Amino acid sequence: MVFGPGGAGKGTLEKRLLERVPDLWLSRSWTTRPQRPGEPADAYTFVDRETFERRARQGGFVEWVEVLPGQLSGTPTPEPPPGHDILIEVDVRGAELLRQRYPDAVIIMILPPTQGDLEARMRQRGDTPEQIATRLELARTEAAQGRRVADHVVVNDDLERAVEELAGIVKAHRSQES
Repeated sequence: MVFGPGGAGKGTLEKRLLERVPDLWLSRSWTTRPQRPGEPADAYTFVDRETFERRARQGGFVEWVEVLPGQLSGTPTPEPPPGHDILIEVDVRGAELLRQRYPDAVIIMILPPTQGDLEARMRQRGDTPEQIATRLELARTEAAQGRRVADHVVVNDDLERAVEELAGIVKAHRSQES
């Protein structure tokens, strides 16, 4: 399970990790936020609030939260192919909820090198100034909160190094299970 502030580079790291590590399956989160300009259509399952809330009422999520006012996000009940480990992206609250539900899960917090880097990444992906201000404040509290729940912390300062570190974490935990 991977979590971290918006703009930390979780999606990029996950994509590279899936290319590098066999038998991983990405659980695609649902969200009610609009798709950002240039964001891949498969980055999330984009739905309206009514569809999201109906799925939540039916028990179709292992966790869900209101990320920003009016924006719901959740992890659907996973159905991975046989023999695959599940890679789930959540926020810090989702990580806490999933830790309670799955105590043996491996939880990895992804952090940007600095708050300035985080802000630049948010601007580059098209977040509004209001979203950036809210997310930067949230990132400060999430980092402190996340260190209490995470098994590992990976700083995304160099993409290749961070992917290697993630792959090493997966390999180490898989060898412990054997």
